[in-house]
Amino acid sequence: MVHPLNRFMNLSLQIKSFSFELLRSLKTSQGVLTKKEGWLLHLQSDSGKSGWGEIAPIHQEKLKICDEIIKNLGNNFSRETLEKKLKYFPPSIGFGFGAALAEIDSLIDFGSSKNWSKISQTAFLLPTDQSLISKLDSTLKNHSNESEELTFKWKVGILPNEIEKKILDAILSRLPANAHLRIDPNAGWDRNQAKDWADYLIGEKRLEWIEQPLPSNDIKGLKALANHIPIALDESLLDNPSLRKSWKSWQIRKPSLEGDPRILLEELKRKIGFRVISTSFETGIGRRWVEYLATLQQEGPTPTVPGLGIGWCPKSQLFSKNPESVWEAA
Repeated sequence: MVHPLNRFMNLSLQIKSFSFELLRSLKTSQGVLTKKEGWLLHLQSDSGKSGWGEIAPIHQEKLKICDEIIKNLGNNFSRETLEKKLKYFPPSIGFGFGAALAEIDSLIDFGSSKNWSKISQTAFLLPTDQSLISKLDSTLKNHSNESEELTFKWKVGILPNEIEKKILDAILSRLPANAHLRIDPNAGWDRNQAKDWADYLIGEKRLEWIEQPLPSNDIKGLKALANHIPIALDESLLDNPSLRKSWKSWQIRKPSLEGDPRILLEELKRKIGFRVISTSFETGIGRRWVEYLATLQQEGPTPTVPGLGIGWCPKSQLFSKNPESVWEAA
């Protein structure tokens, strides 16, 4: 992966913290996300090449771990030393440094003519409060072109089961035949509840998949469900990375949380299918990667729209496609 001549380069590091509030809270079965915080990094080689990265784990306890590691890194080190440590770092740190190294090595070219920054479509992440149905209605109204296939993502496992079943009926009664629905319990169901929903949705052509219906370690239960209805893995892939090689159905890939992005970049360049790229609400530096990888995925054997979470982050230069503007805004 690393050119032999690049192994021995010396690197200098600048780190800057950032924080921002989401425009509205995101509720899941695992808790509520209201803000993102972390660090931006600017890595420079002794030959003058630059790479940018972002480190932003979701959970507070992982922020503390990352903070300690970053403090102990220092500002100058060899490429070889960093590469040896990278595999032992938390995944979010792996993403930040792997992204910067890939840019230094020109493995990814954000200045190319590829129109990576204008993804034609994304899944619409529905709100998890009482505005869900009105948001769905307004989105359908604003995208009434019959040739446009809309995709909606709905996070469940938050309200009582019988209430969410009624909301499901309301959603399905509104979706046109060419729309798609992704249902995401965030590992919040048990096997009985998952089977109940799977039985209810079998034959529903608008269902694209149920995402991580069971706890991340219940691989046997997930495989059993996948024999009857499309199942996508998310949290299981983060907790057990080896599943990225063995799970044959859809994989929800969140680059900024899963580690060194050079691995996923190589998978997509090799045209490996059944990957879908999803945001974890990155700044503009991380989002460049999300959009670039989503473009590659759409050019692969199983194209599908990414989950970019549009409309959840504030509008500021922190979300610019120019990394220097992001850096200045932090």
